[in-house]
Amino acid sequence: MFIKILFSYILGYLKISVEGFYIERLINICRNQKITIWNIKKKDEVKVYFNIRTSDFKNVVKIAKKTQSKIKIEQKKGLPFLLNKYKKRKIFFIFLLILIILIMLSSNFVWNVEIVEENGEKLENIEQDIENAGLKIGTLKQKINTKEIINKIRLERQDIAWMGIELKGTNAIIKLVKTEEKPEIINDDEYCNIVSDKEGIITKINAADGTANVKVGDVVKKGDILINGWMEGKYTGLRYVHAKGEIEAKVWYTKSKTIPLNTTEKRETGNIEEKYKIKINNFQINLSKRVSKFENYDTIETENKIRIFSNFYLPISIVKITNKEVEEVKKTYTIEEAKNKAIKELEEELDNEIENGKNIVNKNINSYENKGSVDVYVTYEVLENIGTNEKIVF
Repeated sequence: MFIKILFSYILGYLKISVEGFYIERLINICRNQKITIWNIKKKDEVKVYFNIRTSDFKNVVKIAKKTQSKIKIEQKKGLPFLLNKYKKRKIFFIFLLILIILIMLSSNFVWNVEIVEENGEKLENIEQDIENAGLKIGTLKQKINTKEIINKIRLERQDIAWMGIELKGTNAIIKLVKTEEKPEIINDDEYCNIVSDKEGIITKINAADGTANVKVGDVVKKGDILINGWMEGKYTGLRYVHAKGEIEAKVWYTKSKTIPLNTTEKRETGNIEEKYKIKINNFQINLSKRVSKFENYDTIETENKIRIFSNFYLPISIVKITNKEVEEVKKTYTIEEAKNKAIKELEEELDNEIENGKNIVNKNINSYENKGSVDVYVTYEVLENIGTNEKIVF
C-alpha cells in the first residue's frame, strides 16, 4: 500500500472532500474498482475527506454522480504540482542531474549486508562481530579487505568452519558454514572407559568388553565410571580394552513455575494502525505523527530497503510501523486453575525438551501454595541409555 502512495506522490495526488448521504457506498465502489484511496477523515455523517491519485479523479467524479454526492478538490499535492510552481524547466533537469550524481556516488559504498548461513543455522552475535571487523553499512568498498575481515572473525570465533565475502553492487554477501560439534571419537584399538554423562539410577547394564563398575539400583553422577576399560582373567591377568556395552538408567527432568493468583494480562483488541518513515542512512523522515492514538500497544517495525537492481541497494529504506492495540485484563485464578495452568505449560516445555524415543515411565507433580501464588514442580522420570567413551590416560 505504501509503495502505491509513494508513487502517487511522485505522479501527483488530490485531497478531496465528498458530501452526501451515500458516502460509504461511494467508498465501497471506489475500492471495488481498485481506486486507491487513503487518509480517510470523516467530518460528520455526510462529509468525508480523503486522498486519491490524480489519474483516478475522473472516475471518482462519475461515481459521485451515481451516488448523488458533491465532490470538491481541497488540495493538490505531489511532485508534479511542486515542480509546476517553477516555470522554468531547468529546475527539473537540475533535480534529475543531482539524483543521478547521488546514485553514482552511492555505488561506491556498501548499503546492505546480507548474511547467508548454511541450513539456516543462526550464529549468535555474528552481525555485531562482522561490524566490529570493519564491514558495516556505509563503508567505502575500496576500504573493505575481505581476507582481513574473514581472518579477524575466524580468530575470534570457533563456531565457524568456513566464511566467504562477496561484494556485488552495493550489497555485501557473507556466506557462513557453522562448525559441527562432534564428540571425541576414540578408535577401537585405543583403551577407554565408559563414563556416565548424566545423573540417574542404573536399571540395566551389559558389559560387552570391559568390567562393569556399577550394578542395577546404583545411583550414579555425571563422570562416574560405568564400565572399566580393563578385564582380568585367572590365566591372562589384567589387560586393557576398549570398553563396550549398554547401560540404561532412570534419569529425571524437572521444571518449575510460579503462577500468581491475581495478575494482569495483555490482550490484543484487533485494532491496528500503520505508520511509515523513510530512512536515508541514519537520517529519518517521519511521514506521520509519532504519537499513537492508542494508549497501550505493541509495535512491530518492518524495514524494506530500496534497490534498483538485485544487488544495487540505495541508502534509502521504507520502514513500516505497525501498532497493535492491547488492553490490560485483570485475571484472577483459583488455586486449582493456577496449578492446571502451570502443569500444562511445564509439560509442554518438558515434551519439547525430551527427545523422541525416550521412554517416560512416570510423572511427578508437586505444588506449594504461597500467599497470592502457587509454585508448581513437574518431574519426568525417563528410561534412556547413558554413557560416553573416555580415553584411558596412563
